[in-house]
Amino acid sequence: MNVLQRTLAVQVPCLKDSWLYRILPSVSHKPFESIDQGHVTHNWDEVGPDPNQLRWKPFEIPKPSQKKVDFVSGLHTLCGAGDIRSNNGLAVHIFLCNTSMENRCFYNSDGDFLIVPQKGKLLIYTEFGKMLVQPNEICVIQRGMRFSIDVFEETRGYILEVYGVHFELPDLGPIGANGLANPRDFLIPVAWYEDRQVPGGYTVINKYQGKLFAAKQLVSPFNVVAWHGNYTPYKYNLENFMVINSVAFDHADPSIFTVLTAKSVRPGVAIADFVIFPPRWGVADKTFRPPYYHRNCMSEFMGLIRGHYEAKQGGFLPGGGSLHSAMTPHGPDADCFEKASKAKLAPERIADGTMAFMFESSLNLAVTKWGLKTSNCLDENYYKCWEPLKSHFTPNSRKPAEFN
Repeated sequence: MNVLQRTLAVQVPCLKDSWLYRILPSVSHKPFESIDQGHVTHNWDEVGPDPNQLRWKPFEIPKPSQKKVDFVSGLHTLCGAGDIRSNNGLAVHIFLCNTSMENRCFYNSDGDFLIVPQKGKLLIYTEFGKMLVQPNEICVIQRGMRFSIDVFEETRGYILEVYGVHFELPDLGPIGANGLANPRDFLIPVAWYEDRQVPGGYTVINKYQGKLFAAKQLVSPFNVVAWHGNYTPYKYNLENFMVINSVAFDHADPSIFTVLTAKSVRPGVAIADFVIFPPRWGVADKTFRPPYYHRNCMSEFMGLIRGHYEAKQGGFLPGGGSLHSAMTPHGPDADCFEKASKAKLAPERIADGTMAFMFESSLNLAVTKWGLKTSNCLDENYYKCWEPLKSHFTPNSRKPAEFN
């Protein structure tokens, strides 16, 4: 079987495909039928737009004693933009689960999943082999690849889904050949298979045009004895990221922390970037070192894997998130500003024991009804973290220059 991601006329450097050698072809299944959507949606007009700064408390994981929820049943769409049918856009999902997928697998006809586990490790069975993905690691499961996930405890994480494009390493420009996420550190599965009959039926779940469908078959889909090609799932340990940063003064743009990007058709503009804020040294002189206050044309969704984010002293917690939409002002909270303004500018370690990340997009993201209302995790008091900010302007503190 050939898994293909290209048009027949695509240029060779863009070709992505893999050949899979199966015990039984994947076409051997019953017809697909529509199933309950749960909290998965691509309807970006469920509720009206909200330009406010938004922050979510840690998303609650259902207790196994109340209801068993696996990875697919625990998918919740938080926000997104664009159109699946035209292969242009993205979605941000939260997964909240407490049990493994039993005789069930999932594949996405709409786009690629970049999965960020926050609590609990994931044992992911794919047609290409197995991957163990733990918090502080990420994985990408590309369009059309079937997978099933085992979990070992109450589990939570984030997903960035992109339509019509793939994640790739950012262009390094003047950085040169080495820096940021190096190709050598990305890992792909080794072929593994099971020749297993499932008399009661194995359920294959497909997300197609934003809707969920299911079909039954009598064998495990993970019956690939061998494969070769370059269209594969892969994983990456965020601790391997080589940080580039200012060593003199001022701030470099956060794009220097880009792990993976999904490019748009506009040169230099991404549909989505996956950015991290890893442990590093801060040495900038004559500089307010935390992220500066700003507005910009991008939408910024942030999540926290562990620890605390350097620009927020409280309220932004592991397993939660925040969304700052295009041209909505944001930046450090009042406590962070006061401490950083008085801090001695000696070399210091930043973000040790923490890992925050950002899904940044050039699209205007719409928040779903679940995100704004039914998740019950929206922090209604987020705006108050900036209320204590006060002016430090003293116009007569120094004589203005007469000439430039």
